[in-house]
Amino acid sequence: MPFITVQIAKGHSIEKKRQLVKALTDTLVDTLGSKPECITIHIDEFERDNWAVGGTLHSDKHGGRHVEKGV
Repeated sequence: MPFITVQIAKGHSIEKKRQLVKALTDTLVDTLGSKPECITIHIDEFERDNWAVGGTLHSDKHGGRHVEKGV
């Protein structure tokens, strides 16, 4: 019974999340032979103020904007 936790910044659309969980589920079905109904995926969203790379908060680096394509 696979359990996946995905950590992403807040701001992704519900449609993008649907695409993500579908792709992850399909990959586990194809790779491990798991049944889709046995796969659990937890999306853990965090604020960009709580994420830094190279000593700079992500919200400062990108002006607080979301970087998802089309947003």
